[in-house]
Amino acid sequence: MGKLIGIIGAGSWATAIATLLAKKYYMVKIWARRPGQVEEINKTRENSHYLPGVRIPSNIEATVDLEQALWKAEVVVYGVPSHAFRETVRLSLPFLKRSSLYINIAKGIEEISLCRLSEAFAEEAGPEMLARYVTLSGPSHAEEVGRELPTAIVAASSQLESAGLVQELFMGETFRVYTNPDVTGVELGGALKNIIALGTGIAEGLGLGDNTRAALMTRGMAEITRLGVSMGANPLTFAGLAGVGDLIVTCTSGHSRNRRAGIAIGKGHTVAEALKQVEMVVEGIRTTRAVHRLTAGYNVEMPITDQIYKVLFEALPPKVAVNNLMTRGRTGEMEEVAGLAVRLIKKR
Repeated sequence: MGKLIGIIGAGSWATAIATLLAKKYYMVKIWARRPGQVEEINKTRENSHYLPGVRIPSNIEATVDLEQALWKAEVVVYGVPSHAFRETVRLSLPFLKRSSLYINIAKGIEEISLCRLSEAFAEEAGPEMLARYVTLSGPSHAEEVGRELPTAIVAASSQLESAGLVQELFMGETFRVYTNPDVTGVELGGALKNIIALGTGIAEGLGLGDNTRAALMTRGMAEITRLGVSMGANPLTFAGLAGVGDLIVTCTSGHSRNRRAGIAIGKGHTVAEALKQVEMVVEGIRTTRAVHRLTAGYNVEMPITDQIYKVLFEALPPKVAVNNLMTRGRTGEMEEVAGLAVRLIKKR
């Protein structure tokens, strides 16, 4: 059977990852908080609330015992929402093998600390553990991975050897993995695209058209790249799977929680009502609040993010937000590209 794999979390993406790895004949243990969910997975071989219709292979065992889930695990996958990531790392530390690979599949930025998740991991586990830490990101809805539809993602690590091991672990006929040493860019691309997906969803809820959504996606990627470069990311990362690839799928797919929440808000529902409709974690809402604070420290202009923040947290009517974006002062697209190039040269 090969490697023993422990997966912390039993949401849709964690379950899809567990199923993918189990079909490669690895032994997988998956940890969930709720006994009822554990019982359902073990007895019915389905996680009906989070990933309905996907059969869970027999070589996956669910447990509420974290120590049991991580016992002798050679690979540990963190599959919890970003706001629970730090606490989960802290809880898992007594049971980890220092020689294991640590893979994070969550996308977000901590609200209080403004840390990227790799930074939170280093603070809890120690910076030396980052050599075995890999971020998995890209356009990868759990519903499609669970159905074995072709998917391509990115494994990012400061040590390309670790990223390569994850690439080898996951690669298959329907799941392709590329490596990237730019952890900062991959993490920011995965987190910030959720903000833009909220915005395109709001536009859709308002009844606006394809032109509007295309503008939001394109200018949204410009914002993401500006902040990313200011934080040390490689701008080319945002032209890849973890950047524009993830942005496209999150802004256009019916599986996207952030898009669905945005549609509800655009139709006049409150944030609380939108979250109730989606019934799962909508990472973009917390990320919007975190990035709103983060941009002040880097002096980066992010007008779309700013307007979405005001819609979510200051009760700005969505139609007013659209008008604010459309009536901003004039600028040139190529001037912005030139400014980005100058910023890169200064960094070097």
